[in-house]
Amino acid sequence: MTPTTLVIGGRAAMREAAIAAAVDPAVPSAAILEGMASGTGDLDARASSALQIIRIAPGCMCCVGNLTLRVTLNRLLRKPPSRLFIAIADSTHLKQIRAFLTQEPYDAFLTLSDHIDVDKTIDA
Repeated sequence: MTPTTLVIGGRAAMREAAIAAAVDPAVPSAAILEGMASGTGDLDARASSALQIIRIAPGCMCCVGNLTLRVTLNRLLRKPPSRLFIAIADSTHLKQIRAFLTQEPYDAFLTLSDHIDVDKTIDA
């Protein structure tokens, strides 16, 4: 089972910084990010053989039927990382995305942890 954390809120750079702070360089990890890369963020600097970064087209994963996320996860889970982060731009459908990730077939591969809300970490 791959521990999986959803990272929500804020701008893309804020979500990527939160992931960069949570990544353990000794643990093979992957991050699925929604949107285009700036190429200058903390996460891009940490990309290595131990951290795989996968970018998918922006748009609500839930409203497009999870197709992009489903294809990306199916490919990634052929050789699953030890840790997975999924950055989501719009948290409106967080419950639906969590439900999708805890149903078949992903319930056999992923263990969801509490999500990281970058908007709340700023206020704290």
